[in-house]
Amino acid sequence: MKMLHDLVFASDAVLMALAGLGFWLFAGICLVMDRLRTARRSLDRLERVGWVPWTGLFLGSAIIGGGCLALSLPVVLGNM
Repeated sequence: MKMLHDLVFASDAVLMALAGLGFWLFAGICLVMDRLRTARRSLDRLERVGWVPWTGLFLGSAIIGGGCLALSLPVVLGNM
């Protein structure tokens, strides 16, 4: 219950840092899924290849997450 209380009353910088970490977590998932898609055994076999653009999603979410973390870093470290 205390964690929820701290999250509700957190500053904008802390919320932005959490959003950046969430975007980086999603970027990691996209990276793993892209590796799984490219590590197929045979390119000639008809397998389910997938249609999701994992590389683009990875790059976009990594850049957004890095930007959120960079903007929130001074306040999170305590240098207001």
